[in-house]
Amino acid sequence: MDNSWHSKTVEQVLEELQTDPLGLKDETARERLEKYGLNELKEGKKTTALQILLSQFKDVFVIMLLIATAISFVAAYMQNEPQTDTITIAAIVVLNSVVGFVQEYRSEKAMEAMKKLTAPKARLMRNGREVIVPAKEVVPGDIALLEAGDRIPADSRLIEVVELRTDEAILTGESTQVGKRIKAVTENALVADRKNMVFTATFVTYGRGKAVVTSTGMNTEFGKIAEMVQTVEVEESPLKLKLDSFAKKLGIIIVLICAAIFILEVFDPARSGQIIESFIIAIALAVSAVPEGLPAVVTISLALGARELVKKNAIIRKLASAETLGATTVICSDKTGTLTKGEMTVRRIFTNNKEVEVTGVGYKADGKFLLNGKSVEAREDSNLNLLLGAAAICTNASYDGSKVIGDTTEGALIVAAAKAGMKKDELAQKYQRIHEIPFTSERKRMTTIHETTGKKLVAFMKGAPEVILNRCAGVFIK
Repeated sequence: MDNSWHSKTVEQVLEELQTDPLGLKDETARERLEKYGLNELKEGKKTTALQILLSQFKDVFVIMLLIATAISFVAAYMQNEPQTDTITIAAIVVLNSVVGFVQEYRSEKAMEAMKKLTAPKARLMRNGREVIVPAKEVVPGDIALLEAGDRIPADSRLIEVVELRTDEAILTGESTQVGKRIKAVTENALVADRKNMVFTATFVTYGRGKAVVTSTGMNTEFGKIAEMVQTVEVEESPLKLKLDSFAKKLGIIIVLICAAIFILEVFDPARSGQIIESFIIAIALAVSAVPEGLPAVVTISLALGARELVKKNAIIRKLASAETLGATTVICSDKTGTLTKGEMTVRRIFTNNKEVEVTGVGYKADGKFLLNGKSVEAREDSNLNLLLGAAAICTNASYDGSKVIGDTTEGALIVAAAKAGMKKDELAQKYQRIHEIPFTSERKRMTTIHETTGKKLVAFMKGAPEVILNRCAGVFIK
């Protein structure tokens, strides 16, 4: 498929994809589904559980322990002694292998984790009417309908926008919302600069739009990332390289020393004819010299490190990756959404000539309202209560108690109200929205009009302070 849709006009895109704003016909959609395949991420050759298990025994130290186990078994058998050492070393090998296997087997679910980020369903125009279909059945040429909160089902060229903004952090790493437009951009524009395109796994935070699907499945930008994850070349970690080098050197030294001990024992006049006993002594020395606890200590330490990284939503495919990150000396990173969380928080509120401090950070509804250092109940302060209610209801973002979908600034307002025990859903029932004038770069404000339970109309407005204040005739004090 052509990958320069962003540099073409809407008319050119529709013509080349042989579609129109009314959407494809069902028959055409079925034909294209057979031609292009399902709109889903495809998994490459998977590593089986047996392969993961066998890979645990490729480590030089583990091989040394296996040899030591075999030798210890033979030596104890020949001397008719208990197999205590054999059992101990074998138990360490098993423990080391099980810990490594469990961690890496779980990590092979990386592709499944990426699949969960794609849209389950898509709202399309088919046969001139709006339909909802499974996202995997979306094909190039389909017309997708987009609204705030929707996850983009496939890479698409926008053909209609109304104050449309999307969150593309999952693709570009930049958490700032991207304003969309229809105008074509240069052919060599980077993904982050293709303002007339929307991409798989990103989602709409504001406004609405209509787009024609240009790429599906593994041909999307997100699909390319998924393919990179599956085809990444496996390199040995710094820790493994050091341990392998240490194990080889140690193995050579042990063999040389044991050989020397054996030769000295054999040629010792006092031990003449005791070759078997001399050999057992040399073998016992070799087994005792192998640091059997080292692989287990290393594996368990890495497993604990990997577990901490998983808690931070990092996908760890190999245990050694936990150490590799620790050996990193330079990290090139974008600030927003990487070093910072991409969240906003209301910290101070000015109302009725009073400044109220709000505690708590991020999108947790845990916090207090402090006036002169003393806690106050926001619901009991009529001015503060009205301000928080207006701020929360004049938004299009949503909040489920832990995360915000939509504009980060609007999210901060909703969370501030939630700290006062005011839920947007409950406010929306009390104030039914009947009209909205969206925020634009020209107006610099958003206005919503609501009908109260008493059938009265009330308007709430938020925006740039200088714009709002210029339209105020007075100060409301209750």
